[in-house]
Amino acid sequence: MKQLFTVATIAVLAAAATLSLAADGAPGKGREEYKARLEQWCKDNPEQCREAKAKVEKWRDECKANPEKCRAELQARREQWCKDNPEKCRELKEKADKRREWCKANPEKCKEELQARREQWCKENPDRCRELKEKGEQRREQRPKQQG
Repeated sequence: MKQLFTVATIAVLAAAATLSLAADGAPGKGREEYKARLEQWCKDNPEQCREAKAKVEKWRDECKANPEKCRAELQARREQWCKDNPEKCRELKEKADKRREWCKANPEKCKEELQARREQWCKENPDRCRELKEKGEQRREQRPKQQG
């Protein structure tokens, strides 16, 4: 039960960090804080950290095998988290909405920041980056060709 709580906590923190994009255009502020907290937790709890990372990896593999089920589970988990934490959920949704508005008003700057975040993430996660790029290429190949 404690292990399940640990994995759920990491998943919620990851979801919260993902939603906590700064409205002022400074990318990754919440993500950096999350990453620092997670690294500290892993230093303080190395065995639990290894177990949690193994479970996350197993979950990723399961999601690869059944992405629709995974999306539905994540959505249900997010909805439950929002029911349990309505104020924090509202704040994160507001930040995300402000970020979307900022991106609409500053599309080039937003695109540049997104590209910079992607490049940084790919440096930190080369294997996952390669997997996602391959997946994107496969999706593009499967799309019906547009007639010009």
